[in-house]
Amino acid sequence: MTAAAHGLAPVMTGIAAMVFDVDGVLTDSARVHAEAWKEAFDACLRAHPPADKALDRPFDAADDYLRYVDGKPRADGAAAFLHSRRVPIPDGSPSDAPGTDSVAAVAALKDGMFTRRVRENGIEPFPGSVRLLKALRAAGVPMAAASSSHHARDVLAGAGLLDYFVSLVDGDESHRLGLPGKPDPALFLEAANRLGTEPAHAAVAEDALAGVEAGRRGGFGLVIGVDRAHTTDTARSLREHGADLVVDDLAHLLRAPGTDDRPPGKDDRASGAHGGASGTDGKE
Repeated sequence: MTAAAHGLAPVMTGIAAMVFDVDGVLTDSARVHAEAWKEAFDACLRAHPPADKALDRPFDAADDYLRYVDGKPRADGAAAFLHSRRVPIPDGSPSDAPGTDSVAAVAALKDGMFTRRVRENGIEPFPGSVRLLKALRAAGVPMAAASSSHHARDVLAGAGLLDYFVSLVDGDESHRLGLPGKPDPALFLEAANRLGTEPAHAAVAEDALAGVEAGRRGGFGLVIGVDRAHTTDTARSLREHGADLVVDDLAHLLRAPGTDDRPPGKDDRASGAHGGASGTDGKE
């Protein structure tokens, strides 16, 4: 059966397996992560303001989130942002209690805030992502989820998506195996290996700049950038970091009624073909 016969767009032809990031790709949890980071970082900046007044401003839950923390392990994201602002606190250790007196403490503070938000409000899957998962399952394409988050399993289970995946490589597994964080491709390569598929025959869907760069470095046949911000700047950045094509919803990877040759989308943001997409100026 062809990809089209299962409702998949032509760009998915030849894809033997698919690896998905979780937050912002499958579920609306990226927004919740950004909110928790903002609360934790702003508390730290108030307690330990940078000496350089030009750096003494609140965390931006859009730009700063994408630039410094999105797609990275929690400790790496906390260090990247706080070091960029030259916040005068030590790195600390993983055993530090939640607080604002070390980078590790801020990371722990964020973790507690995220957990509380999920417990109180839950996490919703994106409807377009669910439609794609169903089509891929019908087509017999094995799928894995790969996320730096230690909460990925709970998020997927809460959203009703866990059963779609043959394997999950989350923050706990990454730590156990000693895998480096994105943009290193190790997380995605481990997921592809568990699916029994060479990266060149698999696709990756990611919303983080570090994630699409990881997919490109890993030699994946199709790297899909997901632009939930719906902005030209975000789409351009995703392409520059390695996305073969950019979509604002994974439903664009489904076959549109009455079309033969491309997934639906505006201008070239959802266009492209396996092995030769448009807008790949960031492809190495």
